[in-house]
Amino acid sequence: MTRSLHVVPDPVSAPRHGRHRAAAGTSVAVPGPGAVLALRSIPVIGWIFLIVGVVRPFRARWLRTAFWIDVVLSVGVHAAQIPAARKVAAERGISGRRAAVMTMLLGATWWKTLGEGEQ
Repeated sequence: MTRSLHVVPDPVSAPRHGRHRAAAGTSVAVPGPGAVLALRSIPVIGWIFLIVGVVRPFRARWLRTAFWIDVVLSVGVHAAQIPAARKVAAERGISGRRAAVMTMLLGATWWKTLGEGEQ
């Protein structure tokens, strides 16, 4: 009786669709302009939710919980990303101030896709 090996590709490193860029022997999916726009709209919707919650506080407990989770993500996590964003932006000739503002607004969807949406 012989055994055959069936190799299943790793879903994390396997290319899904679109263009790919090789980095250190791996392929990374490069999102197209539509995907970048869709990704960047998510944090904007989060900021709108926060503004609505400040202007007219939510009564429902689940909305208040979602509001505070959004505060942590939109303010805390975005602020924590600023040093990494400034480094990536500096490599592309973008000022640290612009990197900080755009990262607070869009988070990693801005600095991890720099230049990708314009292709």
